[in-house]
Amino acid sequence: MKHKRLRKFFFYIGVAVILIYFLFPFYWAVVSSIRPASELFSSHQSLIPFKIQLNSYIQVFTERPFARNILNSTIVAGSATLLCLVIGSLAGYAIARLKFAGKMLVMLFILSVSMFPQVSILGALFQILRSVKLINTYPGLIIPYIALTIPLTVWTLQNFFRDMPKELEEAAYIDGSGKFSTFLKIVLPLSAPGLVATGLLTFIFSWNEFLFALTFEQLPNMYTVPVAIAMFTGYYVVPWGQIMAASVIVTIPLVVLVLIFQNKIIAGMTAGSVKG
Repeated sequence: MKHKRLRKFFFYIGVAVILIYFLFPFYWAVVSSIRPASELFSSHQSLIPFKIQLNSYIQVFTERPFARNILNSTIVAGSATLLCLVIGSLAGYAIARLKFAGKMLVMLFILSVSMFPQVSILGALFQILRSVKLINTYPGLIIPYIALTIPLTVWTLQNFFRDMPKELEEAAYIDGSGKFSTFLKIVLPLSAPGLVATGLLTFIFSWNEFLFALTFEQLPNMYTVPVAIAMFTGYYVVPWGQIMAASVIVTIPLVVLVLIFQNKIIAGMTAGSVKG
């Protein structure tokens, strides 16, 4: 009994340490974003701000085109996620259910594509996009994001589709439903947890991606939020208050999405892990 209590004690201590490790940077960003500018560079800063100002949040939108940057990230990440789910769900279902020659080679090819580091294809992609005049355009960023995230989408969804009971689809076929109609009306609604989990991972990657956005979007009004925040520089001083405020602003939507869809995310990520 004593050993059980001791293990539980150390378990809770470990959980507390992990939570502090992951949550403290965000807490410090929030605190720094509402401090007066004079206190940001003080050598004696408290964990709790005693003076609260929202000047940094106001300056982020009044002194910079940050609202446009947020719109850019929303369009790019949302479009890439939607298209990736459409393509990935069709490809994943075909791999999971259809019998065709070379299926293993297709899966190996998908895995090999996902292993390429971004920097290794950066130059070639830039040349291709520039030749078709897609630099500083939304498609010029959406297409590479789809190429980067489609392997994860296909691999995750094909596992999810493969673990679904075939009896439901067979019953639909008996009732006269075609393959595409069955996929649209039965398989997709049942695979909502997997789609939500995969879509959220894709959205977070597209929202946070920096290297391609920095290279392919070279005009300030086309920057996505990671690039815009990186460009928050001054002539004599770095505006840490604005950087922290912008970081908080772009992090909150991701936190809200995770909280809203947490049940479906857990169901999607654990689907197929338990047999029986």
